[in-house]
Formats: sequence, structure tokens, C-alpha cells
Amino acid sequence: MGNIYAVTNQKGGVGKTTTTVNLAASLAATGKKVLLIDLDPQGNASTGCGVDKDNIEVGSYDVIMTAVKAADAIVTPDNLGFDVMPTNSDMTAAEVQLLDVKLREHRLRLALESTRQNYDYILIDCPPSLSMLTLNALVASQGVLIPIQCEYYALEGLSSLLKTIERVKQRANPSLELSGLIRTMYDARNNLANQVSRQLITHFNKKVFHAIIPRNVRLAEAPSHGIPVIDYDRSSRGSIAYMAMASEFMRREATND
Repeated sequence: MGNIYAVTNQKGGVGKTTTTVNLAASLAATGKKVLLIDLDPQGNASTGCGVDKDNIEVGSYDVIMTAVKAADAIVTPDNLGFDVMPTNSDMTAAEVQLLDVKLREHRLRLALESTRQNYDYILIDCPPSLSMLTLNALVASQGVLIPIQCEYYALEGLSSLLKTIERVKQRANPSLELSGLIRTMYDARNNLANQVSRQLITHFNKKVFHAIIPRNVRLAEAPSHGIPVIDYDRSSRGSIAYMAMASEFMRREATND
């Protein structure tokens, strides 16, 4: 039965969706069965996987808010190599609607119980906020992956997210763990980036992945083509970095199991 991982950071623009899509693609390239769940109302992960978010019949909104089964909301885009549960702007309404339903923090976890067994890994792309949707992802997950850009405000927002993870662990999901921090959009020529990177390693030690995701034009271009960077330019620095990230991630999770 596959483990579920929330890919989250309350700060936007840190490469969260890029990481979810490209880690999913890299894991699938190794032969793993992968499901990507898009919980972000912006639907960028859906678009980045080649799904027309404006024309989906059912998606993650329907799974969380109605009786639609998870399996019925999953699509397999051509030549992608992994499955996607897409979303669109309908998900915006879920933020308010969830406040009035029973087991509001557990809706996603309950919906995925019958689907987990079909996958090695399930990755959830969360909204860039500590919202009810993000809370659903954390309650459903066994691990949390935090993409983080090595800049001045990075550590400030991180502490709030870690407190939320700890609260969820104590109150709703005892199995939840921090799987690791992923340094994204990294420029080794930037002194501040190097300084923040050292601070992360000092504070979090082995929780910081060795693999570093660089700033890369190909990574930025791939979403406009609706494909992961591994399919857009396999030899690019971004593609190589995410393949290395996937290998390290699998090794770590195998050790934890």
C-alpha cells in the first residue's frame, strides 16, 4: 500500500507545484506507480500534466465534497507515465463548504482508503496556504515534503508550517512525519542562497535532501507544454536534479519503512 505525501509550503513561488509534478514524473520513470492529486484551486499541477482543467468532468473537489469515488476522478494523460486527480477553480468553494461538514479534516483521507493500494506513491500538491484543504492533505498523509527557496524569508514561514504539522500529528494523524526539505530554484552563485542553505542544514540536518533543484529555464518552460521537464528535456539540469531527488527520496523512504 502506497504512502501519501503532502507537498506544501504556505509561501507561494517556491517551486511547490513544479516539485510535485516533476517528482511524480521522475518516480514514474523508475517504474513506480504514482498518483498526483491536485488540491490547489489554481489547478497548475493539472495544467502542468497536460490536463485541461476547464473541462474536467469530476476532480478532487468532487471527491472531497460529494460522493464521487476517488477512482472515478483519476485520469491518465497520454504518455505521462502516472495518474492525476485534477482540479480547477471549483476547489475554491471547498474552503468555505468544508467548514460545515462532518469530519471536515478527514474527507480526503477517507476518500483515498480504497485507492491507496493501487499506488507506490501518492503526491498531493497543496495550496500555498495553511488552509482547510492543506489540513486535509496533512491528515491524509504519512509524510510532508517542503520545497523551500533559499532566500531571506524562507525560515520565517517555515516555523509556522512546522508547528501546524506538529499540531496535526498530535491531534489527528499520529503517523505524520516531516519527510524532508527540498532546496529549490537554487543559484549557487548567490551568497544569500548559500547562507540560507547552510542554516537549513544546521537546523534540520538530515531532513534536508542532498539533491538541490537549480534555477533552470527548461523547468520554467515545461509547464507551458503540459509535460514534466523529464519529457520536455531529459538532459536539462532541472530534469537531472529531479531524477536525483527521486532516487534519494526512494532510498530514504525505503530506510524509514
